[in-house]
Amino acid sequence: MLTRCAATLFAGLMLMPHACADSVADFYKGRTINLIVGYGPGGGYDLFARLLARHLGRHVPGNPTVVVQNMPGAGSLRAMNFLYAVAPRDGATIDSFARDMPLLAILRTNAAVVFDPRKFTWLGSSSDFSRDAYILMVRNDAPVKSVADARIPGGPPIVLGGTAEGATGSDIPLVLRDALGINIKLVTGYPDNGAIFLAVDRGEVNGLTVALSSMKSLKPECLLPNGGMRALVQFARATRRPEFADVPTARELARDQDARALIEFAELSYQLARPFAAPPGVPTERAKALQQAFVAVHNDPQYLDEAVRLRLEVSPIGGREVLDAIDRISAAPPHILDHLKRLMADRKGGG
Repeated sequence: MLTRCAATLFAGLMLMPHACADSVADFYKGRTINLIVGYGPGGGYDLFARLLARHLGRHVPGNPTVVVQNMPGAGSLRAMNFLYAVAPRDGATIDSFARDMPLLAILRTNAAVVFDPRKFTWLGSSSDFSRDAYILMVRNDAPVKSVADARIPGGPPIVLGGTAEGATGSDIPLVLRDALGINIKLVTGYPDNGAIFLAVDRGEVNGLTVALSSMKSLKPECLLPNGGMRALVQFARATRRPEFADVPTARELARDQDARALIEFAELSYQLARPFAAPPGVPTERAKALQQAFVAVHNDPQYLDEAVRLRLEVSPIGGREVLDAIDRISAAPPHILDHLKRLMADRKGGG
């Protein structure tokens, strides 16, 4: 009797993984996964999300259809709050949002934040930024021609376009102004980089801070020698990119050790440069299937070939690495966190 019971138990345990896999496939078969993008169409986050959407379904059991839905608002904070508090937790909704959203939650400078970044079901990030750069780009006819010009006390400011608090296009200019002494005036409220590029073309603003991969995909002509824009500073880089050998990094330009420490802390968020997550509480087997599918997509030759054609820099990390990066941000020295909080408060006060 004991032998028969043991054999039955063993057989049941052997069948469990198959039953779980079948259950996941049954759930996703014929279903649509909604991939929400926290920005309007045409920006860098939207490009990465739509690229993922075209390939993810092949790697999820049951081969669901993946549909992109844009939910712009507050620099993707609207989409992040929706994912955390409203979206169904069944594994049929995932989200792409600004890389600085976890930092915004950690700083607690915005009362509208309702989420704990550690509780999301993290799939990973399509880029850890090791192959990319975040560039301060200005029009050739901007009143400031160099970093030296931009540091002249009382000199003309660089007028930059930005989105909203928590988005790097708005927060990094504050860091550059504080840590490097660059005279920057920030105009916020644009829904996405596409709208900011249009404002640059119209002469409403002098420039923007933007990922190099986004520039290559959205405005490659601006990177040509006579393309109408030039780079002043490279951010999120320990060394200069070869094609910008004459453009200094923010670390090089830091005025002192405290300024360099602030820059290096602000650069931590770029390790999750193109993040994707599902809501908290997704059933374990579905969460695992989504995480495995995310990794598989980034090893898929079809995906990688299309990324090359779109000029997107892909250097993926998984969900565990995203959580590790969030832990490193949380563990920053209190004086660094307090300094960044003051910068955010200054902006709210009109600084």
